[in-house]
Amino acid sequence: MTDSSAYTPPKVWTWNKENGGKFASINRPISGATHEKALPVGRHPLQLYSQATPNGVKVTVMLEELLALGHAGAEYDAWLIRIHSGDQFGSGFVEVNPNSKIPALMDHSGAKNGTAPVRVFESGAILLYLAEKFGAFLPTEHVARTECLSWLFWQMGSAPYLGGGFGHFYAYAPFKIEYAIDRFAMEAKRQLDVLDRRLAQSTYLAGNEYSIADIAVWPWYGALAKGLLYGGGEFLQVQEYAHVQRWTNQIAQRPAVKRGRMVNRVQGNPANQLHERHEAGDFDTMTQDKIAPKD
Repeated sequence: MTDSSAYTPPKVWTWNKENGGKFASINRPISGATHEKALPVGRHPLQLYSQATPNGVKVTVMLEELLALGHAGAEYDAWLIRIHSGDQFGSGFVEVNPNSKIPALMDHSGAKNGTAPVRVFESGAILLYLAEKFGAFLPTEHVARTECLSWLFWQMGSAPYLGGGFGHFYAYAPFKIEYAIDRFAMEAKRQLDVLDRRLAQSTYLAGNEYSIADIAVWPWYGALAKGLLYGGGEFLQVQEYAHVQRWTNQIAQRPAVKRGRMVNRVQGNPANQLHERHEAGDFDTMTQDKIAPKD
């Protein structure tokens, strides 16, 4: 291993605005709004403010799955929040999510009864909120529900090691640190092994039924399994995890998943990008007049 011992932490940490690599312009040690900007509100009860990162994809997939089941109340407007431009630090967004992270949801369903809108932030909380609201993708039997929630919270606790750990140091850090990449590659592979062993026992993570556990985990680890996340597929030898590959492919074929992946997407093949979604028909008329202009 190369020598990385030249750096000695100072007694008191100070913020170096030039440090941080690709995300230096939007990472900061303080919270709150940086500018005044109200959020738009469409005509549907559910208003989503997001971008198609793995965390954002969780919610658009969930909403499309609910609509596919016939839950008309799950109709939604999906507004694009360009995180690399700092949209998440606008005053309106911070009111919905004081943590300034996508996705964020406002539920205006109670407006007819004079009930104030409900804000929901953190992707796992949004999935749980929607599952309970519509009675779908969350088992009702106690043991099965507990298993589902365990895997949901497993994802919330594990993915930061994949994204902020492996992804950052392998793909985005301004210089490569062997120790950091080694450490988080080991953890990423351990997580894949955890999933692979579980999926050897059951069709889906919570058992034989598709649930919010799968909807939460798939955008992260399904993308990783297909080499679409951080370009690290060969490095991590993701093809070794046969049960993860089977599960990944199975979920990828779901029509609602295909639609959900497109919403608020601004990277990759333009044919797979629906920058904003306001009607179900937007998927059928994905012409340039339906796609938000690029910055």
